[in-house]
Amino acid sequence: MKVLIRNGRVVNPATGRDERADIAVAAGRIRSIGNIAADFTPERIIEAEGCVVSPGLVDLSARLREPGHEHEGMLESELNAAAAGGVTSLVCPPDTDPALDEPGLVDMLKFRARKLSLCRLFPLGALTRGLAGESLTEMVELTESGCVGFSQAETPIRDTQVLLRALQYASTHGYPVWLRPQDATLGKGVAASGAVATRLGLSGVPVAAETIALHTIFELVRATGARVHLCRLSSAAGVALVRQAKADGLPITADVSIHSLHLTDVDIGYFNSAMRLSPPLRQQADREALRAGLADGTIDALVSDHTPVDADAKTVPFAEAEPGGTGLELLLSLALKWGQDSGLSLADTLARITSKPVQVLGESLGSLAGSAGQIVEGGVADLCVFDPAAVWQVSPAVLKSRGKSTPFDFSHSGMALPGQVRATLVAGTVAYQAR
Repeated sequence: MKVLIRNGRVVNPATGRDERADIAVAAGRIRSIGNIAADFTPERIIEAEGCVVSPGLVDLSARLREPGHEHEGMLESELNAAAAGGVTSLVCPPDTDPALDEPGLVDMLKFRARKLSLCRLFPLGALTRGLAGESLTEMVELTESGCVGFSQAETPIRDTQVLLRALQYASTHGYPVWLRPQDATLGKGVAASGAVATRLGLSGVPVAAETIALHTIFELVRATGARVHLCRLSSAAGVALVRQAKADGLPITADVSIHSLHLTDVDIGYFNSAMRLSPPLRQQADREALRAGLADGTIDALVSDHTPVDADAKTVPFAEAEPGGTGLELLLSLALKWGQDSGLSLADTLARITSKPVQVLGESLGSLAGSAGQIVEGGVADLCVFDPAAVWQVSPAVLKSRGKSTPFDFSHSGMALPGQVRATLVAGTVAYQAR
């Protein structure tokens, strides 16, 4: 399909390009930017007056709930949510049911996603069979099926010897390993350790649960040379350790979730189960350190940590509630809010959800490497058109995700978020267009 995006402000964070220009799209690629050929006859025109045209968003953490948890979300509903949020590529963890530890499961998931043509899907394979932390999966076969890395999701490996072997094997083959730094024993609580958890009588997760895990990971990285991506940092101490590890030259990257970037444990209020998240919300000093770490590059990317949860799993006491919240449709707006609060340029803000996540994925992108997360002539036409001046209120009614629980439900407070997606293109196909 030939598409013309007209009169938009084209912002390409990877190159610093920021100018008003038309974009011509044909055969899934960007044919031209600015100088549109006279013989280009579009089949569809998207008016982008007053809007920003950016690379499609790349989300490094989004659960789609399929297979195994279809009552909380299905591939179609969650990829529709991704398109509505301007997300054109996402990485899904392997903690499905069954876990993504067999090539056939990965093949099925990728096939269904391709058939829907709503968003590019990059699965993480299970690092150990059944995520049990005992025996390694067939990483070569899973990579051939399309896995971009290997992860334990929310299940830490208790046996350090197993983790060492996993990193040795991954390093030998050049596979990246994605780990959430959380000690298996100390990380069993439901809220961050501190005054709020104590006052509410909730079991706490100390900062040490993160820092002990980080120390272990860094020592194993030094021993093996494995590339490790750290998922969803939550503490100021964790940020400081990552900053030092990067200064030491360790091959690591890191991300932070939209929840930890904007909320603190005080937001739990009177046992608001929408705030039951993993990692748990920490104190204000931690939030400020995470914001600063994302701004200065210590943290590479911002993620939605999209985890749709069934209403019944949230309508229970806080400690019994299932952790998670819907985030795909909020990633852009919450990134813009952080950028505004931090005094960053629009290009610098968008980089954390476009070009920087692409750098984390690196060669795993295959044929997309080199143009993904960018707006370049001849590059893949994954684009997001959004109105930066628009504001909207988050409420369950407006979310396309099957999971309606989100910590950012402002339907009763009157608060609003900046930026609203007008259109999303995936490989030149219009996956979403606002009415």
